[in-house]
Amino acid sequence: MSDVIITPKNDGPYYIKGTFKIVTEGGREIASDGNEAWLCRCGQSANKPFCDGSHKKAGFKNNLDKKS
Repeated sequence: MSDVIITPKNDGPYYIKGTFKIVTEGGREIASDGNEAWLCRCGQSANKPFCDGSHKKAGFKNNLDKKS
């Protein structure tokens, strides 16, 4: 069994580390470098599904450590 850790970064992307595959809904595998990836959460990246830092300009906010 492999270990994969997915960490939603506060006000930023998902950070994925471990052995994983990224697959589209249609089943096509998307190449990723090595054993880590940063995936877009804001929807603004020009390089989806990967983060390109657009969340900063878009003002994306989602701090999961804040108590409601």
